[in-house]
Amino acid sequence: MVTTGSIQLLPELSGLLQVPSQPTLARSPRHLLPGATVEAIAPVRFSLVVPTYNEGRNIERIVALLSDQLEAVLPHRYEIIVVDDDSPDGTWQIATQLTSRYPNLRVMRRQAERGLSTAVIRGWQAAQGEILGVIDGDLQHPPEVLQELLAAIERGVALAVASRNVEGGGVSTWSAMRRFLSRGAQLLGLVLLPDVVSRVTDPMSGYFLVRRSAIAEQVLHPLGYKILLEVLGRGRIEQIAEVGYVFQEREAGESKVTWKQYRDYIRHLVRLRVSLGRLGRFQQRLNFPLGRFLRFGFVGLSGLVVDMGLLYLLHGILGFGLTRSAIVAAELAIINNFVWNDRWTFGDLAQQQQKRHQVIKRFAKFNLICLMGLILKILILNLLFNGLHLNAYLANFLAIAAVTLWNFWINLKLSWRVTQVK
Repeated sequence: MVTTGSIQLLPELSGLLQVPSQPTLARSPRHLLPGATVEAIAPVRFSLVVPTYNEGRNIERIVALLSDQLEAVLPHRYEIIVVDDDSPDGTWQIATQLTSRYPNLRVMRRQAERGLSTAVIRGWQAAQGEILGVIDGDLQHPPEVLQELLAAIERGVALAVASRNVEGGGVSTWSAMRRFLSRGAQLLGLVLLPDVVSRVTDPMSGYFLVRRSAIAEQVLHPLGYKILLEVLGRGRIEQIAEVGYVFQEREAGESKVTWKQYRDYIRHLVRLRVSLGRLGRFQQRLNFPLGRFLRFGFVGLSGLVVDMGLLYLLHGILGFGLTRSAIVAAELAIINNFVWNDRWTFGDLAQQQQKRHQVIKRFAKFNLICLMGLILKILILNLLFNGLHLNAYLANFLAIAAVTLWNFWINLKLSWRVTQVK
């Protein structure tokens, strides 16, 4: 546990988004019942993650309702893990103050990462239970459905999903436009990823339980809010149960549904489609990040435009020497490539290291590796231009192509490497 003044928090986790097969963080004695010992406490059966951002007005009520429901069926054998993205309204502080009343409550404050899906996985990484779950912190998911979901898991299924589209389910006062967008998103999912989306009636549900063994050791790559798609696509899910629930309107706080969520949903579908298709299987057999390499290659093309354009300006128009012109052009292309690689090619890894000193460190590594590639490039360039008398621009193009694989592989292993921090 991390102590902030008199407040104890779960450590903020980073590294691969991978749930361990066995719990890795021990329970704190602070969360034992009065008079109990670590040895005497019953093992945690169920861990429920509540991802939050600016839910200070809802957090106390949701914790109370969840505790009442879980104490009735799993007394002292559950934990509620609030994972807060450093809310400006102090949600994590309010939640931590509740731990004296609710000893099964644990809190994680995330300052380096953002996003609902990654918050859920970080909570699962810190979880102790063999059954893992997620529920929104805005009271739009009725806590009383938890008991039915737990009962379904105890009957042997790997995944139990709260669905708005089965008997007993529905929405309360959604507008026609919101209903249309929801159905349209599901239809799009059926077109792009039929084998995954068709397995449940509500693939965009954010309220479900899953066995740890079904997703353990799988590296997850969520995007946006729809973590269930990732679990269905990458998990070892055999039997599934669905329980109907009525989606409630928010009572306090502001809705976080924006067009960005719909955009991320589409991008997530496409990413899963590629990774689970033939190209993805081929990539797994090669054990090579082909998709990431292709993105790196596209970024390299933009750098090529910068490089060749500046080389033409400096050498062809202004008349500077070829070697000096190539060095200046290449360095500016390196800066261009770093910006786009950090945002796109390695964006999922960069999100886990967003502090200024981490960005500077990545750029320094990227620059050093590319400068080493630049030395190789200059040697090849001079060999082709001075030795073989090729056209200067063709020689420059061939030299760039020769070091692209070098730059990608070494940068992947060094510049954007993310180690597991506990």
